Amino acid sequence: MAVGITLFIIGILVVVIWVVIEMKRMRHKIFAVALIALILFTYFSFNSVLNRSDIELNSAGSIIDASKLYFSWLGAIFGNFRTVTANAINLDWKGENKTLEKNK
Repeated sequence: MAVGITLFIIGILVVVIWVVIEMKRMRHKIFAVALIALILFTYFSFNSVLNRSDIELNSAGSIIDASKLYFSWLGAIFGNFRTVTANAINLDWKGENKTLEKNK
């Protein structure tokens, strides 16, 4: 009986150690996927913004102009998110289902 309990405790310890190691590895995988997603978002959004303007990246001045345009676009995006979120917060989210009566 003591051997069974000992083996059970050792088995639990092995599983806990394995889970901790896998969680550490998973955290690194999640970070890598998030970093890849951020790089892809930046690349595609930068290309999208530049395709809509007539800026060519052939000099330092044009690169600065493109950066200003891109960061102003990002600022506008975050401003739009803020506005949408504020409007969503101000909505009536009650679950009541009632009809409006017409004026008699």
